[in-house]
Amino acid sequence: MFQITSVAKNQLLSLMKADSLDEDCFVRIGVETGGCSGLSYKLNFDKKKNDSDKLLESNGIKVIIDRKSFLYLAGTTLNYFGGLNGKGFVFENPNANRTCGCGESFSV
Repeated sequence: MFQITSVAKNQLLSLMKADSLDEDCFVRIGVETGGCSGLSYKLNFDKKKNDSDKLLESNGIKVIIDRKSFLYLAGTTLNYFGGLNGKGFVFENPNANRTCGCGESFSV
């Protein structure tokens, strides 16, 4: 499955509130070609679920992942690190063989 930590949940809820998004909004998570390591993560809000999307719920947050991306993201945890040296949202992906230094991209 896909998990969201409590810290990431609080940050997502804060961003949703700042953008005036309601509870009908999904967090769309995906993988696309690009980045230093070949694949990069994408994370945004969406109100539309496609027929091919998988709908999950983690820590009270509704998540949609397209079918292709789900293969790369199974078992992944979304975390958030703030502060002076914080990276923001971080994907802790057990499927990644290699990640770039910034953590924005990976390869399998």
